[in-house]
Amino acid sequence: MQIREVVKEKYGQAALRVHSGGRSCCGAAASFEGSCDPITSNLYDADQTGTLPEAAVLASLGCGNPTALAELKAGETVLDLGSGGGIDVLLSARRVGPTGRAYGLDMTDEMLALARENQRKSGVENVEFLKGEIEHIPLPDNSVDVIISNCVINLSADKDRVLREAFRVLKPGGRFAVSDVVTRGHVPDSVRENMLLWVGCIAGALDDYQYVAKLARAGFDAIEIEPTRVYNIEDARGFLTGQGIDVDRIAPLVQDKFMSAFIRATKPNTCCAPGCCS
Repeated sequence: MQIREVVKEKYGQAALRVHSGGRSCCGAAASFEGSCDPITSNLYDADQTGTLPEAAVLASLGCGNPTALAELKAGETVLDLGSGGGIDVLLSARRVGPTGRAYGLDMTDEMLALARENQRKSGVENVEFLKGEIEHIPLPDNSVDVIISNCVINLSADKDRVLREAFRVLKPGGRFAVSDVVTRGHVPDSVRENMLLWVGCIAGALDDYQYVAKLARAGFDAIEIEPTRVYNIEDARGFLTGQGIDVDRIAPLVQDKFMSAFIRATKPNTCCAPGCCS
């Protein structure tokens, strides 16, 4: 089975769990003592979640809070890559106000249905959820001020294509401001090659220097990576439990090598690469 299909199936199941009154968690977290794992927990404060439908909060599968760090401005157009249940889209829409717009892009029908229901319940009108893949963004060139994403780009098997597409749809001067899982130091191939771990937000993660290089190759500048959480052995035990993995063997191999980070970059104002100057 292709990585995309594995991810699509697992996140569709996560949306259905929320529809049935359960909780959606990254990887095996749904079976980890009934709570989300350290990647996805405690990302939003009560002031933010109190304005949203409960299902939007329960469906959060992120590793950070890009809406709190992206410095969104009134009137801007925001695109969330892999928008899931819609929590970051709805928060962004409130921040850009009625003169702005927030798009959510997701490939999973179940998540899109959940997100649209959350939009209806929240009463936020300046939002549109689009079906599609983050490798093929269904928006025109130079149409977005800010791209956000929350622990999704690491799940793609073609991150170069994702970053090129992000660059294409951003306006000159537009900002890339995503939360993602990245690695530092050597990670064994046995971890990266296990497809289930792509859904668990682990194996697809780029090394921090690789992320910088790929962003630069796509045309971005002003690239920064700011760690927000670094995971230890017990954190790894939590998000590997239930995956059919020998946790005691794997956990030491990921000690302090995976972290959530906020990744910033800018599309140059003077850009004249393909798609820039049209």
